[in-house]
Amino acid sequence: MAKLNDVVIKIATVNGTGSASANGLIMKSLFRMGIPVVGKNYFPSNIQGLPTWYEIRVTGDDYQCRSDRVDVMVAMNAQTYARDLAEVIPGGWFIYDSTWPRNTQLGRDDITIIGIPLSRMCNEHFDGARARILMKNIAYVGALAAFLAIDIDTITELIEETFADKKHLIASNMEAIKLGFDYARKNFVCPLPSKVAAMDGTKGHIIIDGNTAAGLGCLYAGATVGAWYPITPSTSLMDAFRTFCAEYRVDPETGKRTYCIIQAEDELAAIGMVLGASWNGARSFTSTSGPGISLMSEFLGYAYYAEIPAVLFNVQRCGPSTGMPTRTQQSDIISCAYASHGDTKHVLLFPADPGECFTMAQTAFDLAERLQTPVMVLSDLDIGMNDWMVPEFEFDEKKIADRGKVLSAAELEQMESFHRYLDVDGDGIPYRSLPGVHPKGSYFTRGSGHTKYGAYTEESSEYQDVVDRLLLKWETARSIVPEPEIEFSKFNKAAILSFGSSHGACQEARDRLAAQNIALNYCRVKSFPFSASIKEFIQQHEVVYVVEQNRDAQFRALLMLDSDADPSKLISLLHYDGMPLNAGFVVRRVLEEIAKGQAA
Repeated sequence: MAKLNDVVIKIATVNGTGSASANGLIMKSLFRMGIPVVGKNYFPSNIQGLPTWYEIRVTGDDYQCRSDRVDVMVAMNAQTYARDLAEVIPGGWFIYDSTWPRNTQLGRDDITIIGIPLSRMCNEHFDGARARILMKNIAYVGALAAFLAIDIDTITELIEETFADKKHLIASNMEAIKLGFDYARKNFVCPLPSKVAAMDGTKGHIIIDGNTAAGLGCLYAGATVGAWYPITPSTSLMDAFRTFCAEYRVDPETGKRTYCIIQAEDELAAIGMVLGASWNGARSFTSTSGPGISLMSEFLGYAYYAEIPAVLFNVQRCGPSTGMPTRTQQSDIISCAYASHGDTKHVLLFPADPGECFTMAQTAFDLAERLQTPVMVLSDLDIGMNDWMVPEFEFDEKKIADRGKVLSAAELEQMESFHRYLDVDGDGIPYRSLPGVHPKGSYFTRGSGHTKYGAYTEESSEYQDVVDRLLLKWETARSIVPEPEIEFSKFNKAAILSFGSSHGACQEARDRLAAQNIALNYCRVKSFPFSASIKEFIQQHEVVYVVEQNRDAQFRALLMLDSDADPSKLISLLHYDGMPLNAGFVVRRVLEEIAKGQAA
């Protein structure tokens, strides 16, 4: 089972014991060694006391998704020994704290059990209960360094950087590293057959989570107003935006802030504040999750009908109701696409990783103002809160924001009359004015029935004229939203279609299937409404496997609703247990569907 730079390490601990910094130390050390790596955190929704896991995938092939195997399990929580033991693949390794006796019934003949007295060693070398718990975590970092051949100098460098302002902690952390490292080297054959070695696979890349990337993207897009109500897993997005604003949105001469971030009393108030700020001309947004979208729905219908731009980030989690707040899904597709009552349709963007959270944040603001409508970026917990390796962000200093059809004072002065909801150009998008720019630009913003001139109405034909124009605007949106990523060969009769965080697993699955002589074309959808190329892609194949992370095949339904796709061609591969999608699931389900077809 000897493998180089292809190993999955899973660390089982107890929530609230300070293991996050130790796990991050391992992942960052591997990254600095030039080895592609991805980290997944599986944590409970309480503050502390319940089991939590962190999974590090070392992937020389640069697959940015969860693996379907565990090679090395570091079991630091006795309550989950049985579960953790069962996850290790045959030939793998199970490392545990041997300070206390282990139940012999938990053994397995097909894996190697490694006991290290981590607690005893730390109790002997450190004072204070909290320090001993923290240093125990650092000690298993040292042991893993020995077992996997992680460069100690790199670990030392990271510790020195981390505690540059607290130099007294450097010595204790290095002592804990040495305890674990020396014990492993003295008592076991090191390194293991599965190990790592420095390579050049991370040059030009960074490690970042999607929420931080989205917050930076909002700053770069010119957002100056954020209003939100805290909700897992989106809160850290606004926290990141606040941090960036505090550094880059302060007038250097006066020291005054040039931004406004408001924690509202609830999600309804948050979206109301966003719409008010957007109506006044500020680029504003909110971050939330599924329950927040439910509460915002009425205001979203108002923004759609009154044609007020707004940007929303929905970092999706498990539903329904409160569901599992710290687990991931793609289950808000339909609720976001048609949020609110009546005939409403909303533009959606589907980032596949933190890099696209950064770029699509900018796209979202441009689309919202160009189309004068809400735009929702549908991330999820896997993207938003986990650690991904992505290419370094590019900053175009010459980039000019697309503010859409906003009339200046000079333009209004030259006009004979201004009508807010009149389609002048035939694309369904009217011109708008901002408050206080010019008296000729004044109008009533109506969420009630209105004519194309902005006057109140309950006349059927006048109402229908406006909603038909909104449908025309929808068709305009279809031509300007991001195009899908398509890989096509005329020789392949079957294909995979995915969106969002399912992308990485689908790409790896295609590689695995190709190794079995099963070649599949691929379409990754980046936006809604769907472009004509997506309908054409589906028509070109006998079968299209639609991969999505929800129970009810919401994306498949959306394909049929918006692109008139043939339902007989769309085969759903549904993953909805709350854990990030892995390639093994996609491969298994494709093979099952192929077998069904052959049997028929």
